[in-house]
Amino acid sequence: MPEETQKQGQATPEQVDAWKAKYGVVFAYTADDKICYLRKPDRMTLNYASRLQNDPLKSNELLIKNCWLGGWDGFKTEDEYFFGLNNKLKEIIQVKQGELSKL
Repeated sequence: MPEETQKQGQATPEQVDAWKAKYGVVFAYTADDKICYLRKPDRMTLNYASRLQNDPLKSNELLIKNCWLGGWDGFKTEDEYFFGLNNKLKEIIQVKQGELSKL
């Protein structure tokens, strides 16, 4: 069985477990041989990001900055990697759907 190669920015299993204990859900984003970790945003972060609706890139930069747990920093600084991560941010905003009924 081939050994899995270490990705740039890869956290230890213990670090991932610590993040999960603190934040619940942890997301890993990979591109090429690089990886970063994000937590789901809280209401305060989403509130700040929504104030920047007219500037979607600034809004997403704020989301990345505030949800960042660790990993390869190039995802925040190198445009082609930032834009790739940028396209996945909607997936970290989890919404529980319910039903509304008139009584």
